[in-house]
Amino acid sequence: MAMISVELVFATPDKQVLRSITLPEKATVDDVIRAGNLKRDFPELVQEGMQAGVWGRPVDRDHIVKEGDRVELYRPLEIDPREARRLKAGI
Repeated sequence: MAMISVELVFATPDKQVLRSITLPEKATVDDVIRAGNLKRDFPELVQEGMQAGVWGRPVDRDHIVKEGDRVELYRPLEIDPREARRLKAGI
């Protein structure tokens, strides 16, 4: 079976991880996330329900990745960006 190489990235305000992962063709975003073993660096991370994307575009976890894709796992927003702007402006 042919193999592909992809990257997995995840970041918190204090720490960033970029991993190169080799998986069989037809691997999904979920396969990449599982193979990336982010729990090793972020033991408190609850990955279920987190949005994922490929090259900044949100995708479903069953999305098939291609050679060279960069899979990103997105943390939930702590505050709505519009609300943050209102608070900053003092409105």
